[in-house]
Amino acid sequence: MTIIVETGRAHPSGNPALKAMFEDRKSVFVDLLKWELPVLAGRFEIDDFDDEHATYIIVADEDGDHLGSARLLKTTRRHILGCLFAKLCVVPPPTGASVFEITRFCLSRRQSASCRRQTRNVLVSALVRHALESAITTYTGVAELRWLQQILAFGWACRPLGPPQHLDCGLIGALAIDIKPDTPARLEANGIWSPLEDVAVPVAQAA
Repeated sequence: MTIIVETGRAHPSGNPALKAMFEDRKSVFVDLLKWELPVLAGRFEIDDFDDEHATYIIVADEDGDHLGSARLLKTTRRHILGCLFAKLCVVPPPTGASVFEITRFCLSRRQSASCRRQTRNVLVSALVRHALESAITTYTGVAELRWLQQILAFGWACRPLGPPQHLDCGLIGALAIDIKPDTPARLEANGIWSPLEDVAVPVAQAA
């Protein structure tokens, strides 16, 4: 597995990993979860937040094919929790130059269950390493209850921002994850951490 970090406006005509990422996002979020999202050319799930300010963390196989990914949005700009789901938070959600939102956490359905779990661990580890190398102190996000419960159980410093609520897309909750130097060790203690020693993750702009 390799980690690809892409920043800037993405398009399906880009590299194969990006193309497969948008296809897998359509497969997961539109076909499987039945979210009402825009679909480009009947194949690619792309929305207004896929712009020049978005960063993509992609786990790819040795051929560069997409296995899993997440999109990071700056909270100093328009983002999903702040604009669409702020009512999930008891108090205003964390924002700032060192706070990024994790969105579109996607695992390819073309993998077996055991492979998806491995990809999940690699992707979570890549997000943590990216944060530590990019001066990101906090991730925020919105998740369906079952996924939210998994995230809370990973062992890192994660906290709900309010009680889950029934919305059109299901039982949804908001959360914040504080990324600290001991986060890798906390994830390792719960069997989540993947060292990624041979993977160079570029540093992104945090402002």
